[in-house]
Amino acid sequence: MSSKTKDEKAMAREGQERSRRTIRRVLRSIDKYRASVLLSLFLAVVTVALTLYVPILTGQAVDRIVAPGQVDYRGLVKILAKILAAMAVTAVSQWLMNHINNTITYRVVKDIRTQAFDRLERLPLSYIDSHPSGDIISRIVADVDQFSEGLLMGFTQFFTGVMTIGGTLLFMFSINPLITLVVVVLTPLSLVVAGFIAKKTFDMFRLQSETRGDLTTLTNEMLGNMKVVQAFGYQKEAEKRFDAINRRLTGYSLRATFFSSITNPATRFVNSMVYAAVGIAGAWGAIRGFLTVGQLTSFLSYANQYTKPFNEISGVVMELQNALACAGRVFELIDEEIIPEEKPGTEELSDVKGAVALEHVSFSYTPDRRLIEDFSLEVKPGQRVAIVGPTGCGKTTVINLLMRFYDVDAGCIRVEGKDIRQVTRRSLRASYGMVLQETWLKSGTIRDNIAYGQPDASMDAIIQAAKEAHAHSFIMRMKDGYDTWIGEDGGSLSQGQKQLLCIARVMLCLPPMLILDEATSSIDTRTEIRVQKAFARMMEGRTSFIVAHRLSTIKEADVILVMRDGHIVEKGRHEELLAENGFYAQIYNSQFAVS
Repeated sequence: MSSKTKDEKAMAREGQERSRRTIRRVLRSIDKYRASVLLSLFLAVVTVALTLYVPILTGQAVDRIVAPGQVDYRGLVKILAKILAAMAVTAVSQWLMNHINNTITYRVVKDIRTQAFDRLERLPLSYIDSHPSGDIISRIVADVDQFSEGLLMGFTQFFTGVMTIGGTLLFMFSINPLITLVVVVLTPLSLVVAGFIAKKTFDMFRLQSETRGDLTTLTNEMLGNMKVVQAFGYQKEAEKRFDAINRRLTGYSLRATFFSSITNPATRFVNSMVYAAVGIAGAWGAIRGFLTVGQLTSFLSYANQYTKPFNEISGVVMELQNALACAGRVFELIDEEIIPEEKPGTEELSDVKGAVALEHVSFSYTPDRRLIEDFSLEVKPGQRVAIVGPTGCGKTTVINLLMRFYDVDAGCIRVEGKDIRQVTRRSLRASYGMVLQETWLKSGTIRDNIAYGQPDASMDAIIQAAKEAHAHSFIMRMKDGYDTWIGEDGGSLSQGQKQLLCIARVMLCLPPMLILDEATSSIDTRTEIRVQKAFARMMEGRTSFIVAHRLSTIKEADVILVMRDGHIVEKGRHEELLAENGFYAQIYNSQFAVS
């Protein structure tokens, strides 16, 4: 046996096991609505039983018509009344069953989507940093929608179809066991065909769902950076990437659709054989006197009723396989390892003065590439600490560790003498105010965005914070002032305006410690001078960590840390470092060199 065949078999077994796990998870999700499911099944039984009872009544009605002039009208009217009553009850039962199925489906989907979003909020930043946002969005939105469609179809057609098959066999057996045996012998052909195709379709639908996530990722990436795409003339390359992924998606979709689409004609062929066999055997039985003409009519009706669910179920197979593949991707997200819970004995960080110490800290994003090694630093309350160095030296990583977005690999970080792993993340992060180079604003009013960290702030406090950030003037020039609605990530605001709003957000909260990571990188020089003065007032008495490439903005820092390859290579005030004529002096002089 070739290695390729072994790999294919191993992949097939893995796909089957994944499918079984997904089915078990789906059933557990449905279990909390057990009462509704049982009621739905009861109504399905009523619907199927009455639907299958009608052919018996039809056969009895045919037997009441013996010959011209020999019709039992009284008996015929009674049978017709029973048929009408059965049809009315069937219609009501089916309507109620569909309503209950819809309710179950959308509640299950709501639960799963809520679980997925809840898990997303508790995932570590390492997962968010290493997975495309478009794929995550696709799992929570598109995959859950696909799952809901398949689940609804499964409820409405799959279970009633299975019941119809079982009920039809019982009714046929009650009329004539021998002819029923013919049906039972031919039935496995449909099951074998449907089972073979189902195995093939699941893997194709899984690949289709994954590729759809890749397509969403690329679209999201291009849409969010359209200015850069157009500025660098990347449109053609983006189209090529899109076309490549789109072709893959088309290939998987076509193959999945092909395998699933041949189910219906294949089962129809087998079912036609069943109908023909019943017709021939029934006609022979009627000639021999084993059956009445009415019973033969009922049998042919049952043969049609029996084969119909196979056609419906074969149509459901495609949706169910697609739904299971999508559900599997959603469950993978839900099962991702979350940020560890706070350990027992973890305490709230309170009365923060701003004493921070990093003791022999080591950290790397990947084990094979060390970034920060044996990093030590002691910051006294109220000190302004500037961190400078070339790109990739670890400046932002230090900020991530201070905020405990990532935990250190070795050593520890202390705030007020307490290891930050022994205090709650919420209380630690509430002690810091952050302004980053990458701005983020939510869809809402300007007032909502400024008050994001302090929703109960008064309007006067919000306006004062905006004035200190020098954002008040441009806000008042807008149509609705502070009630102006801005879209996702600031909408049409300039990058500088977005950054001023983010600065105002921190100035409103005034936490005991500040982190300014290129906080004024998008602001014009004149406004930057004003904002720097506001920062200087805000930093008075507060421990501040300032990351900056423009060294002119950190001259007043109490201590400047010069980082290189994850280590502090120089440390001191601006004048001291210039006097040393070392690495800092090289960086500083390069910014003011005359060409």
